[in-house]
Amino acid sequence: MSLRVSSRRKVRAAAFVASFALAGLSLTGCAQLVDTFNSVQGISNPASAPTSVVTPQPQPSASMDFASQFTYDGSVSLTTEVADGLQVTLDMWAVDSRRTQEWTTDREKTFGFAVNAYDQRVDEKAVLTQKRRVYISSISITSQTAQTSGQVQSPFQFSADPRTLVPADTNRSDRGLLLNSFQGGLHVPETTMHQMPNDTYGVTLEFAMNIWVEGGANDENSFSQQTVYQYVPIAIYPAGSAG
Repeated sequence: MSLRVSSRRKVRAAAFVASFALAGLSLTGCAQLVDTFNSVQGISNPASAPTSVVTPQPQPSASMDFASQFTYDGSVSLTTEVADGLQVTLDMWAVDSRRTQEWTTDREKTFGFAVNAYDQRVDEKAVLTQKRRVYISSISITSQTAQTSGQVQSPFQFSADPRTLVPADTNRSDRGLLLNSFQGGLHVPETTMHQMPNDTYGVTLEFAMNIWVEGGANDENSFSQQTVYQYVPIAIYPAGSAG
């Protein structure tokens, strides 16, 4: 009886040793396969190999969120109150292309703008001596790009004396061009922005207008000077995306 038990134990022990040896052989084979794969990839020791994470740079597209009422409507009207009931308005509209979805980085982008003043205390048809006058002595436009690279550039600049931009018979004085007259204020039918960096997805125009505001109607001694700022964001689309 004891001989049989001993024989069975020997058989079981031999089977255990054999299975352990096979398992070791299997693990060794896997390691060899991993080493072979790593050698093909140029990695000698995967544990010590440096990891590299590549982050793709986003490309400008129509889906990028650059809020722009001008792009949505093709025009924009902005109002600044420069005194109680006295307003200066800036109107800007697309000229070429009028479809602002075609305003891409590589094409010409032409727009027009106008600046006027309105005294809400009197009727629009009131004579000039009943209105508080507003003169504009200078206007400048600067630009600031929004780019996927994070860079900021100023591809568009504009600066002028408004009196040089309108017919000679328009009302004017040493203070500048009169904005609230029946002849109309400042009107620039078109000016053009040219090529922008390829990764531009938006540009913001800053209008700076130096004005003289009359404190009381027909009172030459009541004028004061101030600067009006207005901002116009415009979405810009990738080159070649215009349909």
